[in-house]
Amino acid sequence: MKVGFAGSGNMAAAIARGWVLAGGPDEMLFTDSGSGRAQALAGETGGEALANLRTLAASSDMIVLAVKPAALATAAESLARFRGPIVSVLGATTLRDLGAAMPEAALLRTMPNVGVEIARGTICHAPPDDPEALAPALELLGRISMLVELPESQLDAATAVMGCSPAWITVAAEAVAKAGTEAGLDPEVSKQLIARTTALTGELLLRHEAPEIRRTVASPGGSTEAGLDSLAADDAARAYANAVQAALDRMAGKR
Repeated sequence: MKVGFAGSGNMAAAIARGWVLAGGPDEMLFTDSGSGRAQALAGETGGEALANLRTLAASSDMIVLAVKPAALATAAESLARFRGPIVSVLGATTLRDLGAAMPEAALLRTMPNVGVEIARGTICHAPPDDPEALAPALELLGRISMLVELPESQLDAATAVMGCSPAWITVAAEAVAKAGTEAGLDPEVSKQLIARTTALTGELLLRHEAPEIRRTVASPGGSTEAGLDSLAADDAARAYANAVQAALDRMAGKR
């Protein structure tokens, strides 16, 4: 199978790199809007950069639609007659919008997170409109992620929770690493310590509820409890809830 990438930005690159690690399509083809990213990504992954979307559509068995949402109408001029599977990673762009722009394709609306780059991602997707035609696409995506099918109405919330949150979590990790450095740790040591601890915490959250983990780590009257009290005083939990709401408000504003 030849998979064409309409757009070669960060998410397209993450998916392509994941397929290199996990075993992906037979061939990957890339385009961009003149940034040079397609050529760079093709060189990195062993794929091929093509001149434009019309050539991509004519050369691909499946397309990953990874342009900016505002560029959908322009991209659709070249992709409107494509009849194979199209996997959209466009944020806040509904199947109705996609179908109006590309009426002949089998469409899958997805939202991946950056973990696909290391073949350990999560991809939330709306129910496929043509399950048989999209089965090969879902199989390929499943090589680099856990697939979670959700009603389309829930995709924005899923985007905030698993798509946006890696950036927010790095704010906490970066702050802790900086504080460790200020307390005397070598900067690289402090960074490695929090990176590994963050990864460990994610694994623990798959097995235990968050309050249980806190109870395990925080002895009454101890240093962890003192830190938790400080976070509560600063209303850190509310700050993260506000980040989710801000993301949802922005997504709603795009429609």
